[in-house]
Amino acid sequence: MKNPRDIIKKPIISEKSYKLIENNKYVFSVAPGAPKEEIKDAIEAIFNVKVKSVNTMNRAGKIKRQGATSGRTTGMKKAIITLAEGDKIEFFEAK
Repeated sequence: MKNPRDIIKKPIISEKSYKLIENNKYVFSVAPGAPKEEIKDAIEAIFNVKVKSVNTMNRAGKIKRQGATSGRTTGMKKAIITLAEGDKIEFFEAK
């Protein structure tokens, strides 16, 4: 297994992600090639919680222009983690 810190990049902090916390769901940016099983194992190892399910989505980068030159920003893979009843991640609760 890879290092869990290489799989989970950072938490995603937004109004939408904070609304999901009420349903015991947390949102993270993850490595692009990481499968759901590795994401689940990494979350359980880092935060010492029981993961119920993992939903992932790939977001393509946005097209940006500067004068005549156009390019694309980096895309990202997001994971929505649903925890078992009674578990929570203190990092998000403190905000």
